[in-house]
Amino acid sequence: MRVAELMQTDVRTIPPDATVGDIVEAMADAKVSGLPVVGASGKVLGIVSATDILQAEAERSDARSRALLFEHTTAHDIMTPSVDTIAPDADVREAAQIMLYREIKRLFVVEQDRLVGVISQTDIARAVATRRI
Repeated sequence: MRVAELMQTDVRTIPPDATVGDIVEAMADAKVSGLPVVGASGKVLGIVSATDILQAEAERSDARSRALLFEHTTAHDIMTPSVDTIAPDADVREAAQIMLYREIKRLFVVEQDRLVGVISQTDIARAVATRRI
């Protein structure tokens, strides 16, 4: 089975200039713990996770600087720039192995340098449970 058969194509993204406040709101709306940072061309530039936000907040020493984090700090400032990706025509087993060995929950699906979807551990587990795999 190919990644394209299981991936989610409705992926919420954020631009590199999104503020932390915008990111938190987008994560809450989408009920996710991480969002891809995507440039104008559709290229994945990085990912911002809840952990990235908590780490950035922990680095602020006082309430005022923590408040400024939400207004003035951008996705580009706190994102993790190295993102694991996979092609839509890759085998689902390859995706599962990458997630297992790299200890990650999701892979962004990229075709011709553009984000086309995301596949998660949950997507694969659901397919196994419903005997699609």
